[in-house]
Amino acid sequence: MPRALITAVPFGEVDRSSLNLLDAAGVSFDLNPLGRRLKAEELVALIPGYDVLIAGTEPITDRAIDAADSLRLISRVGVGLDSVDLAAARRRAIAVAYTPEAPADAVAELTIGMALSLLRGVHLANQAIRRGIWRRLQGRRLARVTVGVVGVGRIGCRVIKLLSAFGGRILGNDLTRAPVDELSRQGAKVEWAEFSTLLRESDIVTLHVPLTRGTSHLVGAGELAVMRRDALLINTCRGGVVDEAALATALRAGRLGGAAVDTFSHEPYDGELVGIKTCLLTPHMGSMAADCRLRMEQGAAQNAVAFLRGDPLDELVPESEYELQEDGSSTGP
Repeated sequence: MPRALITAVPFGEVDRSSLNLLDAAGVSFDLNPLGRRLKAEELVALIPGYDVLIAGTEPITDRAIDAADSLRLISRVGVGLDSVDLAAARRRAIAVAYTPEAPADAVAELTIGMALSLLRGVHLANQAIRRGIWRRLQGRRLARVTVGVVGVGRIGCRVIKLLSAFGGRILGNDLTRAPVDELSRQGAKVEWAEFSTLLRESDIVTLHVPLTRGTSHLVGAGELAVMRRDALLINTCRGGVVDEAALATALRAGRLGGAAVDTFSHEPYDGELVGIKTCLLTPHMGSMAADCRLRMEQGAAQNAVAFLRGDPLDELVPESEYELQEDGSSTGP
């Protein structure tokens, strides 16, 4: 009987259909025994003897893959691959699959929610009223600001389509202008902008890029200094894309109007942004909408079952992702 280690948390808590799928296929499985994101050394200790790893965001390092003496497939619950050493997996003939479409709608909607909260000061009003302060804040509307979307992939495209309904100005930036031009042809009112132009002209900058060597600290002290003093920054992609120390410094100095951060370089996060009231923080919950989370879990389980049966996989990680990780130095906007 093939064995699967499920390290993603949560998994099957609200709906057991993904676990039932594994059961029905005769796959023996064990859930994450710690109930949280595993550390690198913890995965190294747990992974021997399993044929499949149904993975969350824990670091799947060369050392962990080397310890995986029976592993044939890493089935990622979600889209981010920065935590997976793809080259190490390939060297050991371990296939890698993911569920790239499943979380996209949920992350895009959370991004819009964060933008609205920052513009209207919802998080600040909530803090104030709990301290006994009754003060109505005057904010801005999405229809009256410029939003810069950095990364026009699955999630960035959805963010732009949602923003289009509000009627404001939208700037888009990616490695090429092709995805922005395609959205324009589809009717979205989005303009291509160079990265530096987008930073200077946007009231809100929202990030939707993968974490690679080229996008690590894509937004640091220099980029924050270019942005408007009342500009807002949203990060729902990967923590390492933003220099968190530089962001904290800019917010404390009043060089930025505010920020909303869902993903962090080290999670769970307890860094200096916690003490800054103008920074809205959430615990990497972009994909945590019930329907999207279920799609992610079911997709990861289906990928595992299909692989073990010898069926073709629709969601194998494409060659472009391996190339991106190998040569991330050329992937920044």
